[in-house]
Amino acid sequence: MKALRLAAAIMLLASPAVAQIPKLNLLQDNKPAMTPEEKAAEDAQQKAYKDSLKKIPDAKAPSDPWGTVRSTDTAASPAKSASPSKPKAKSRASASSGASAN
Repeated sequence: MKALRLAAAIMLLASPAVAQIPKLNLLQDNKPAMTPEEKAAEDAQQKAYKDSLKKIPDAKAPSDPWGTVRSTDTAASPAKSASPSKPKAKSRASASSGASAN
């Protein structure tokens, strides 16, 4: 009985792996060979395709309207000024003295 359970468990675990195996067709396709007329038509079609590709103009370089404004070398970090500016602090005393006087 244990062997039957073990076999069933193995089958359940192996079934997804079997589904992933590609189906190989080792036989040649039974497609008939092309007639000389079909070969000539395909060659003419390929030639027309290649000729049409040659007629497509080359793509222009993307335009960069700010290209003359930008410098070619970029600075790693912006230069800091020699004297650091002090932040302006509002005095709370003047603002709170007017409100508390009422």
